[in-house]
Amino acid sequence: MKKIAIIGPESTGKSTLTKRLADHFKEPFVPEYGRKYLEETAAQYEKSDLLKISEGMIDAEKKAAKNANQFLFCDTDLIMMKVWYEVKYGECHSFILEKLEQKPYDYYFLCTPDLPWEADPLRENPNIREELFERYQKELEDYGFEYSVISGKEGRLEKAVEAIQKNLL
Repeated sequence: MKKIAIIGPESTGKSTLTKRLADHFKEPFVPEYGRKYLEETAAQYEKSDLLKISEGMIDAEKKAAKNANQFLFCDTDLIMMKVWYEVKYGECHSFILEKLEQKPYDYYFLCTPDLPWEADPLRENPNIREELFERYQKELEDYGFEYSVISGKEGRLEKAVEAIQKNLL
């Protein structure tokens, strides 16, 4: 089973792409755990909550993996948690750094911020999406993780399916 993470700045179509890939391949997906957590805690969080979100995300992935055959699609990942920590608090918890060193995902899709911003009570960064995209891309490259950039308003699913066929099948 290959674990595929879909990452990128806020409002870049990650959740939609994750669900569409899961439907296309008839495989399970893991929804964005941070969103679920924040919705349950009234969207207020502090530094310690980011560790809880990271641990919850990993647990959700382990549970969903039991139902996966070929792929598990994950909406967000530990790179996003690392950058979130750094942007918000200037540092990252060692737990996340240790987990990233274990190469927890087999492939990544990095979504570009070329879709219109959609306001949402849980979204925080409408003005730094390009900067966040660059940070995520740098992290992927620094860790040596395999990835494809997904861009454009049309054809995102087709581009992702093609990348999976080329790189993982």
